[in-house]
Amino acid sequence: MEILWEPWQLAFMQRALIAVLLVAVLCGVAGSLLVVRRQALLGDAIAHSLLPGAALAFAVNLPLSLGAFAAGLLAAFCMAVVPQRSPVKEDAAMGIVFSAFFAAGVALISVIQKERKIDLSHFLFGNLLATTPQDLVEMAIATAIVVGAIALFYKEILFYSFDPEGAAVAGLPVRTLEVGITVGITAAVTVGMKAVGVLLVLAMSIAPGATAYLWMPRRAGGDGHGGLLAASAAWWGCTAAISSTCLRGPPLCW
Repeated sequence: MEILWEPWQLAFMQRALIAVLLVAVLCGVAGSLLVVRRQALLGDAIAHSLLPGAALAFAVNLPLSLGAFAAGLLAAFCMAVVPQRSPVKEDAAMGIVFSAFFAAGVALISVIQKERKIDLSHFLFGNLLATTPQDLVEMAIATAIVVGAIALFYKEILFYSFDPEGAAVAGLPVRTLEVGITVGITAAVTVGMKAVGVLLVLAMSIAPGATAYLWMPRRAGGDGHGGLLAASAAWWGCTAAISSTCLRGPPLCW
């Protein structure tokens, strides 16, 4: 027991635990909406699309979260516009956009690494133990805003998620709801990128929501159960990661 308790006395381990709990709650709640709306691929596409924005932000000394968030919104916009302006279907548009963005991000990272002689693999796999107090503030603000907005408009979001056409007939602002949900999901995967990287953030978003949906298929859309499951799994993963020699990100997704 002492082996498991001793690492939590260190400040950077305490910050890592707080960060992973915040990320788990945010991704779990937002990811539940993806599960209900059958848009798991959208979360994956946005997550991979963050990479070029984060790389560009690093190159020009801007906050990584700002660049990643902007790239995610741009990718989501492209994925929404392409099916409307061309015969390409939504799933094909997602595949095209996220692969193009991800390829651009990998190319930018390879160029930056060669020029500056640094390792940027934490973009892909996360760097949880390097969490700073400023990172915690950003994560807390994003979690409060997104989870608070979902709680405030929970009935409308749930109605729209299960029956978009019925919500439109009932007079709900479906376009505003769609934009808001997309922004919230983008914020969630952007925050999650810092903990587990762009390759694994989808697991923290989809798995808890899918598990909650199995238990309560009529109420799983952002009602908090996915966030609780994600937080408990993340705590266990963070504890397991202490005694392992692998990267810290993968155990958080077990």
